[in-house]
Amino acid sequence: MLLRMKLLLVFLFLCLIQAGFPTSVFAREGQVLGVHLLSPRDLPHAQELLSKGDDWKFVTVPLTFEDLNHKQEWQQFFYDAREAKFRPIIRLATKFEDGAWVVPNKRQIVQMFEFLDELEWPNHKLYVIAFNEVNHAPEWGNKIDPAEYARILEFTARWAHTNDKEYIVMPAALDLAAPNGTKTMEAFNYLEKMWQYNPQIFDYIDVWNSHSYPNPGFSSSPTRTAKNSIRGFLHELSYLKRKTGRDFEVMITETGWEANRSTTPWLESYYLYALQHVWSHPQVIGVTPFVVKGAPGPFAGFSFFDGDDRPTVQYDALQKALEKM
Repeated sequence: MLLRMKLLLVFLFLCLIQAGFPTSVFAREGQVLGVHLLSPRDLPHAQELLSKGDDWKFVTVPLTFEDLNHKQEWQQFFYDAREAKFRPIIRLATKFEDGAWVVPNKRQIVQMFEFLDELEWPNHKLYVIAFNEVNHAPEWGNKIDPAEYARILEFTARWAHTNDKEYIVMPAALDLAAPNGTKTMEAFNYLEKMWQYNPQIFDYIDVWNSHSYPNPGFSSSPTRTAKNSIRGFLHELSYLKRKTGRDFEVMITETGWEANRSTTPWLESYYLYALQHVWSHPQVIGVTPFVVKGAPGPFAGFSFFDGDDRPTVQYDALQKALEKM
């Protein structure tokens, strides 16, 4: 009888797969889906957006040099995140000066970790990203320098891993749609130059970090499979497997469509497809679409709330998609 039951369960599972049923997403959706914040003050919007379910979720938020002067605000953010069951992903940032984000020195990196060390965390682990889209010159002191970034990444990871707290270190996500030019470098060219400079550089990373946007134009179908699609992380994981032999877990800390004339009618179906067939990949442990509130400003088209804190078409589309899960 037990053998028959096992065979029946296997048969049903295979039928679900053949029917295209998303067998894994129901168990993992609540854990995987989060959202990207521009400020700790935006946490209440994340709570409203992701009120469904009682699972822990992720929020990505940048930490700048200026934020180091606001310890009380950040401690309150961590308290509130714990209460609301959000795990923060802290993206280290510096300061914007002369048209670019300045390159950090070692002392400044240590200061950022000292700041985080003094806070009471929502969980025993804290996910930390070592800066942002460094294959764009304005994100790295107005220059493209894979070797320098590799040195900074190694120092950041080494410092974090010698700490008595449990940091999970992720690299700067790269712009997977960037071309080779004077101000940008193609992502896999950049990764290769990092690896050529230091063949052990990826060994310092705990979890991979990806910005897998639906390009071109943040407007393409979720069924695309190119490196500049929402499946871009698969190309990165394949590259890492060849270089290291490791199967990295991955956080997709930025993704999402810009709401415009061509995408708005399809946003609900795009989110639903991504939830069922892309973000449910077994190596994906978190997805934080950009951005919970980017309005007013250049990110208004991606924003789940507008400048008056009202839900946008992005909000409505995601909510309807989640209701169908």
